[in-house]
Amino acid sequence: MTGDVTIEGRHLPVLLEEAIAILQPRSGGRYLDATVGLGGHAEAILIGSAPAGYLCGIDRDAEALALAKTRLGRFESRVELFQGDFAELGAIAVENEWGPFDGILFDLGLSSFQLDNASRGFSFMRDGPLDMRMDRQGGEQSAADLLAGISERELARLLQDYGEERWARRIAARIVQERRTQPLTSTAQLARLVASAVPRRAWPRRIHVATRTFQALRIAVNDELAGLIRGLQDAVELLTTGGRICIISFHSLEDRVVKETLRGWARSEPPRVHLLTKRPVAPTEREIDANPRARSAKLRAAERC
Repeated sequence: MTGDVTIEGRHLPVLLEEAIAILQPRSGGRYLDATVGLGGHAEAILIGSAPAGYLCGIDRDAEALALAKTRLGRFESRVELFQGDFAELGAIAVENEWGPFDGILFDLGLSSFQLDNASRGFSFMRDGPLDMRMDRQGGEQSAADLLAGISERELARLLQDYGEERWARRIAARIVQERRTQPLTSTAQLARLVASAVPRRAWPRRIHVATRTFQALRIAVNDELAGLIRGLQDAVELLTTGGRICIISFHSLEDRVVKETLRGWARSEPPRVHLLTKRPVAPTEREIDANPRARSAKLRAAERC
């Protein structure tokens, strides 16, 4: 996953300057981009660590990774990319003899490459199949598969826990009612159902009424929060003393996991990290003006003791 976006063909990694200022790439350093996406942050790290810095990058999305390989090809032997899930970071590092690293980056947002591709099923703004899988070559169930088999009670819990959706029970009931007559197969169909389940007076002003439902289903389909916890635990083991970890999150559930994990490491005895950001770093107004999708980003960082 990555918060990289493209606007009119320009690639705009989120919080790029802030992440590079924290990671401080240098020649001879070794770095890991755990969510390489379209390669925007990775490219900046490789430029900053020239001429002898080295970067390993992984991503679940084979289509994004193919674009990253093209983008980063000019760095030749200084970069190594691998399709995989950061939830299995420890095993991937052992298998590929990666690490230790001087800096590790997680950028947890979806890219516009994913959001703007209707066939991926991530967006309620474009009609497409209800897929939402980060890795379409893997064996995970799609959002349509999930909605076809889940109980109403479990669906309401999922929408509450992963979407913090106030109207979870009404939305779950509406979905179960609909699937008795026809399967849920498209993003537009789901968005209409959510809109019909939530009273018009209660629609949120700053986000689409289906935003929280789509977020909850995406988190469930990709097991995102449990994977994030596993990935962070593996990552801290791969950092050198003085190495830095930088995480960019895009919603409160992700940020809560990151905050509590970093604080837990800092408070352990002996401490495993020093916190570099007591409060999350947010995008500047200038960045938000250039890229409105960056508005919810938060960056937290720590240094290995």
